[in-house]
Amino acid sequence: MANKTEAETNRRRILIVDDHAVLREGLVAQINREAGLVVCGEAESARQAIEAVARLHPDLVLADITLPGRNGLELIRDLRALHPRLPVLVLSMHDASLFAERVLRAGGRGYVSKQQSGSQLIKAIRLVLSGQIYLSEEVSTRLLGSFTGKAERPKTLSPVELLTDRELEVFHLIGQAKETKEISRRLGMSAKTVEAHRASIKRKLKLKTGPELTRHAVLWVEAVR
Repeated sequence: MANKTEAETNRRRILIVDDHAVLREGLVAQINREAGLVVCGEAESARQAIEAVARLHPDLVLADITLPGRNGLELIRDLRALHPRLPVLVLSMHDASLFAERVLRAGGRGYVSKQQSGSQLIKAIRLVLSGQIYLSEEVSTRLLGSFTGKAERPKTLSPVELLTDRELEVFHLIGQAKETKEISRRLGMSAKTVEAHRASIKRKLKLKTGPELTRHAVLWVEAVR
């Protein structure tokens, strides 16, 4: 019994931040089966995550990018300011080619796609807990190439890359055929703010109408799946 208690005490504590209860439930079950790991808490939003970190003192935060209110990238920046040594690993459905570098720039320690296997997620968690950075081989190669100047750069920069982190979230949801009301609910912002983001996205992408924006977003989401 003493050995079991000691083993439980030495398990690395993970806080899960995601607004989907079913996904959190699956992650809790998966992580808790792993030796040396345990989920110490859950949060549905960045605000709840900040409070949970102060209360639970996790060893790692596993967070989504799309969260109600402040998004995952903003959460990373907040946690970096409040708890500089606390690593954050992002688990997201968003296109890694656009978001992985943004995660690293915000201070995150890795990016895992929700399409990757459970074993890859556990590998990423253990790697980040050991003080390293986790990225898929494909993303690592692309980012390393861009940093060293050896990557084949596109002839023109994609206008989508000019969008802010929040605009990218809104654009992605538009591409999933979400209306303003649903986007407002999902991101925890007013409908007026969503419309302001839509207007800014149209301007940056040189689109004139709402239907054009929707069509462009749908095609983009299909292309990056």
